[in-house]
Amino acid sequence: MKHLLRTASALALALALAACGSLFQSKVPPTSMYLLSVKTGAAVGAEVPVDLAVLKPQVRTGLDTDLIAALYPDRRLDYFAQARWSGPLDEVVHDLALQAFRAHANLRTVQAEASVFGSGYWLEIDVADFQAEYPAGPGAGGPGTTGTGAPTIHVHLLGSVGAAADRRVLGRFEADVRQPAAENRLTAIVEAYNQAASTALAKIVADTTATLNRSSERRPN
Repeated sequence: MKHLLRTASALALALALAACGSLFQSKVPPTSMYLLSVKTGAAVGAEVPVDLAVLKPQVRTGLDTDLIAALYPDRRLDYFAQARWSGPLDEVVHDLALQAFRAHANLRTVQAEASVFGSGYWLEIDVADFQAEYPAGPGAGGPGTTGTGAPTIHVHLLGSVGAAADRRVLGRFEADVRQPAAENRLTAIVEAYNQAASTALAKIVADTTATLNRSSERRPN
């Protein structure tokens, strides 16, 4: 009897291990994670003696996710399979904005949202568009499909800069960029995303810096 019990236990354990093995040998493709970054460079001009806090962006509904969005001609919003950003889009754009200001703006300091009360000025960014837009016609079914329908990346940012002391808005501006992808493949699409985001944020940096420079010149010593 003991021999039969040991045999039955061994058989049950073998079946359980086999079942676990089948779970870990899934044929579902692994998810790829993509990281965006801005080009580094030296700021031009004299330092503007102001401290800026970059607030976490507000993101349009449907884009507020770590999924990579695609918009089709019938206004259907979808997401690329097995592909994600390195974090939720508000965090991704926030990190990119901080990179852009620290690399290209000639401000005294640029801090994250947590430092807003210690900074003289704040910047708020609204993400109105951040998607790959497919044209009508053949080849517009997503990455890797046949045809020439590569998408155009649309990045549309709205910026507001103001004084922290009274929340007074000093200026409003926008950056609306469209960057065609070289081909209908995810690597080319992500590269186009990177170029569009960098171009849009470069304009936000330039407009913000110009606004703060004018404000600091008017401020009494």
